Order: sequence, then structure tokens, then C-alpha cells
Amino acid sequence: MTHDRLVCANCAGPVREGRCAVCRAERARQARETGPLDMLSPAALGGLLLLLLALALLAHQASTA
Repeated sequence: MTHDRLVCANCAGPVREGRCAVCRAERARQARETGPLDMLSPAALGGLLLLLLALALLAHQASTA
């Protein structure tokens, strides 16, 4: 689940809207903990994984030839 779809247990609103203090605190925590891969979609991550796998296979074939 992506962060923008989280629902607050305190006010039952979307966390991204920051309706209550709990929402605002969670939104601030998420902003601090955002990593470099958090901005990529699952499809983009899968494509990156396939690309790395293909490169590893090519490197393996080049080293055995």
C-alpha cells in the first residue's frame, strides 16, 4: 500500500490531508523517512530488477566464454 492511501485510525480521514494531530504527526514521520526508492512505482521497481538480472546474466555469460 502506498503512503498516500493510508487512513487515520483517529479521525478516519486520509493521512495525506492531515485532519488531526495524529495525521499530521504520521505525515511528518513519513516525510522524514522517505528513501530514494520510495518514489518509484512497483512496476518501475520490477523493471529495474529485470534490468539488473539481465545485466548479471550477460556478465556471467561473458565471463564463461
